[in-house]
Amino acid sequence: MYNRNINEQEDKASKFHEERIEAFDKLESRFEDIKKAIKLGKIETIKYYRDNPNSFNVVIGTDMINDYFNDIETLLQ
Repeated sequence: MYNRNINEQEDKASKFHEERIEAFDKLESRFEDIKKAIKLGKIETIKYYRDNPNSFNVVIGTDMINDYFNDIETLLQ
């Protein structure tokens, strides 16, 4: 009985560890998607300012995105 409980705990811990590590794979994949979206946002912004050279409109909220990146960097330290 005692050994079974230890094995169950080890299995639970192992599964937990595996899920936590897999979460990084998912984050890396999402980051690749975000990188693509940033590049597209830059292109969209360039096009907008070419078509509207006197505009002061913010096309993509880069300041807010930068703040979120700062938060992410803080969490990863």
